[in-house]
Amino acid sequence: MEIRRNHYHLIGQRLAEPRQFIQVIAGPRQVGKTTTVRQWLAQAKLPALFAVADGVATGNTAWIEQQWATARLQITANGAAEFVLIIDEIQKIEGWSETVKRMWDADTAAGLPLKVLLLGSSRLMLQQGLTESLAGRFELIFMMHWSFAEMREAFDFSPEQYAYFGGYPGAAGLVAQERRWQDYVLNSIIEPSISKDVLMLTRVDKPALLHQTFELGCTYSGQQLSYNKMVGQLQDAGNTTTLANYLQLLGEAGLLGGLEKYSGSSVRTKGSSPKLQVYNNALMSAYNVEGMHAVRMNPAAWGRWVENAVGMYLINASREGYFELYYWRKANYEVDFILKRGKQLIALEVKSGNRLKASGLEAAKKEFTFSKTLLTGTDGMLWHDFIQLKPDLLFA
Repeated sequence: MEIRRNHYHLIGQRLAEPRQFIQVIAGPRQVGKTTTVRQWLAQAKLPALFAVADGVATGNTAWIEQQWATARLQITANGAAEFVLIIDEIQKIEGWSETVKRMWDADTAAGLPLKVLLLGSSRLMLQQGLTESLAGRFELIFMMHWSFAEMREAFDFSPEQYAYFGGYPGAAGLVAQERRWQDYVLNSIIEPSISKDVLMLTRVDKPALLHQTFELGCTYSGQQLSYNKMVGQLQDAGNTTTLANYLQLLGEAGLLGGLEKYSGSSVRTKGSSPKLQVYNNALMSAYNVEGMHAVRMNPAAWGRWVENAVGMYLINASREGYFELYYWRKANYEVDFILKRGKQLIALEVKSGNRLKASGLEAAKKEFTFSKTLLTGTDGMLWHDFIQLKPDLLFA
């Protein structure tokens, strides 16, 4: 059975519209960007050319021009009213954005009905191409990790399997062989994501420290950890600024985020200690040597996986633009998550039993005005029901 992500319909809608913007699909590895586009191609009524930049020399921008010329030729030869040029992995070609800008602007001036869809790494797309060369010419579609509803429909995942094994469709068939599943996630997902989507695209002076930061973040996901404490637990020498930069890189790769403390002031928020949060619980479990059964038999440990499953749902939704995501803490009082959209604030507590903590809702209410407060986990709405909600409904 073919499973289509929600983005499939969005891509179809955007490409059916009159030519106006370059469409860009960005997101982490193994989330179905290419597969979704190929699904659209299989039923598309528009003629299209699909090209992949794998194996193209790094500085060969002439390759982009060749694909573009081929697409233009097909429009002319066939008298097509519209045509779509799709280029996958475009970030692998250095200077791609300047070439795309030049070709796109030339088509615009000539009135050529050539639509363009680009796929690639969110890190390079956002900071080394789109915002610099293509400002005002593109629309961005973030495609993040698979939800519980998608994994359940495609692979019949239970809530417990999703909380532990996360949302990588390529690894789903291996969950009955946990050691093999771990090896696949570590070697085929994590390592390429760091080495190709971070280290090859950005200058990193201490690659070993970046790896250590990631592993530490997976170990402490769901917890607030100051940069000074992180420095103290890492073997390679580093400083708080370096770690903050590395954590930002890992976040842009869709691996590990550092939630900021909500204070109502952007200045104070930016200076807060981060609450670490994986984008996919598979990243936590890949480093867990005990296995799923041992975690399930330990209520405190399992509660941590449950809380991170809720956090995973929220951080992916925030990355796709549904809301901004924070946490709040004061003395011993804590609110697990603060969701912000416009002037609306939602406070969310996850009762998972993983640690003793004073409820921060009442304390937070003395400082902020919330449009609503939510409770999920072992109390309130069941956590696996909560993570199946459409993010827009949270603010309804």
